[in-house]
Amino acid sequence: MFNITKSQVLEAFNYRAACRYYDPTRKISKEDMDYILELARLSPSSVGSEPWQFLVLQNLAIRQKIAPVAWGIKHPIEEASHIVVLLAKKNARYDSEFFKTSLAKRGLTPEQTEVTLARYKDFQTNDMKIADNERALFDWCCKQTYIALGNMMTGAALIGIDSCPIEGFNYDEVNRILSE
Repeated sequence: MFNITKSQVLEAFNYRAACRYYDPTRKISKEDMDYILELARLSPSSVGSEPWQFLVLQNLAIRQKIAPVAWGIKHPIEEASHIVVLLAKKNARYDSEFFKTSLAKRGLTPEQTEVTLARYKDFQTNDMKIADNERALFDWCCKQTYIALGNMMTGAALIGIDSCPIEGFNYDEVNRILSE
């Protein structure tokens, strides 16, 4: 079905390592960046929720504001070709506008939407027991977002692009900077 071999995939996994320094003279092409973002978009998620957003941070002034609060970035943030901020949804409860909009995009009938939302309610309330816990809902969304992150990094490695996941930053400060 596909022309890629197991050994090629293993080679990409062996190639992939957390890149600590970036060559400021090398830039990821628009075509390659679009490919990486498409891998994220196509990533699987629990109940097809896709509770994420991907923010490609190109603005140098914003990068410079983030640098002092991003202690996990050991290399100059300005030198990275691209920075993708992965944002997990905070409003992914079964009865949220987020889910209603998500289901509307799928083209479901009103009856199908009602049945699906009832199933999501049961899933979040009885199976996962997260519906009434804001933190647990957010953690569930974060787990889904990590799937997309892994696919982005593996896909980048498959085409010879280095990447590095970074969690070492002050979340409140980065959120404040991004909301300005």
